[in-house]
Amino acid sequence: MLRIALVGSLSTAKPVPKDVDVLVTLADHDDLTALAQVSRRLRGGANTVNLGADIFLCDADGRYLGRVCRYRECHPRMACDGRQCASGRRLNDDFHLVRLDRSLTLAPPIDLWPTVQRRTVVPVDVERLLLAPLEQDLAAISAGLPDAE
Repeated sequence: MLRIALVGSLSTAKPVPKDVDVLVTLADHDDLTALAQVSRRLRGGANTVNLGADIFLCDADGRYLGRVCRYRECHPRMACDGRQCASGRRLNDDFHLVRLDRSLTLAPPIDLWPTVQRRTVVPVDVERLLLAPLEQDLAAISAGLPDAE
């Protein structure tokens, strides 16, 4: 993984964001199993407050690859929009439904990892509840402090 970024309504001043959209820039997109587990946890947590969640994927050149598959097991489903679900790669290649603009994939509004970077005016609650604590954790990790949680 090269970068994790926050995109979508949480990175805007929209008063009631409808979902959590994360963009992950991958160096290699062969095995998405661990990321698929994280995606299902994120989606489950968001569902508890009636929100959705998606992890979008792009490569190092900013090319949109698709989304992480939302299903635990890969087999044909009526609700699956991916074109190559049977591949087992955990990649939902639903280009017929979603395409991310390359300008967004190259410079997302908010980078979360490996460093926090803001390219937009950040909502106050996102700054206070997510970015400030995350910056503290990243600083503690880079300083080698033992308890960075």
